[in-house]
Amino acid sequence: MPLTFRSGLLAGIAASLGAGLGARAAQAQETLEVVGRPVNGETGFQFGATELARDLQNLDFMLLVIISAITLFVTVLLAIVVVRFNRRSNPNPASFTHNTPLEVSWTVIPILILVFIGAYSLPVLFKQQEIPPGDVTIKVTGYQWYWGYEYVDEGIEFASFLVDGSTKVDSLGDDQPMGQPQILDDIAVMKLEALGYTRDDFLLATDTAVVVPVNKTVVMQVTGADVIHSWTIPAFGVKQDAVPGRIAQLWFKPEREGIYFGQCSELCGKSHAYMPITVKVVSEAAYARWLESAKAGDAQLSSLAVPCWRCLRAM
Repeated sequence: MPLTFRSGLLAGIAASLGAGLGARAAQAQETLEVVGRPVNGETGFQFGATELARDLQNLDFMLLVIISAITLFVTVLLAIVVVRFNRRSNPNPASFTHNTPLEVSWTVIPILILVFIGAYSLPVLFKQQEIPPGDVTIKVTGYQWYWGYEYVDEGIEFASFLVDGSTKVDSLGDDQPMGQPQILDDIAVMKLEALGYTRDDFLLATDTAVVVPVNKTVVMQVTGADVIHSWTIPAFGVKQDAVPGRIAQLWFKPEREGIYFGQCSELCGKSHAYMPITVKVVSEAAYARWLESAKAGDAQLSSLAVPCWRCLRAM
């Protein structure tokens, strides 16, 4: 493609995106901070934005301490056995076959440890599985390879697609060049910036986002339309398989405003890696404004005003 034509096309796309998406994205975006996002080179959990997430993280830390102590204890015992009971140090081994106190100890102590773990883990599990009344109820449906959302009590429906580059993942199954899918090119950057994101949010951001109010209980009804998917937000401590023909539920109560990212966590086909999840937690006032605009039809941003996707794929 000639350079002048490419430059002109990119300029036209930028103008189209800016006019069509910028104002509507700002309605729910405002000055939100990206809170829940994987960071390159870092380890550990994301920020726990819900009580559920903090419970899981505390349970994980407790289990880490217990298993570390057990590992250290067993390692010390092995070292003692190697040093004290090798052939040189102990040429005449004992001939007894039983040690009742020892056998009782290595049976009872593991049982006590498991009971202790269960006493802490079961309440965490019950808290996840006992769904409270929701202030906001959203039905989410997994498709190959995007998410569909329906605000059950508000009559709002929209689809949520990956913000991609000139190589576009679609759900139509048509043959298209996939040699280097999802390259962070100029088109991807312009789409991200038009929606209020940055280059760092590539492969995480979606063209529409789930918008929920802070400090409110959100109940998600999760299902699948074709194969099994999984709706996951690590910072909320939630993960639920989306099984076709069944409706499962999860809940969370976010305590901090911001943008949170997740991804489908169940292998669902060739584009499994390209169906992310974006949730924006906003103030109650911002949520009310978003509801008003969404009911007017402005929540659906997945049909981007970009000319000729086939031409863009060929660039």
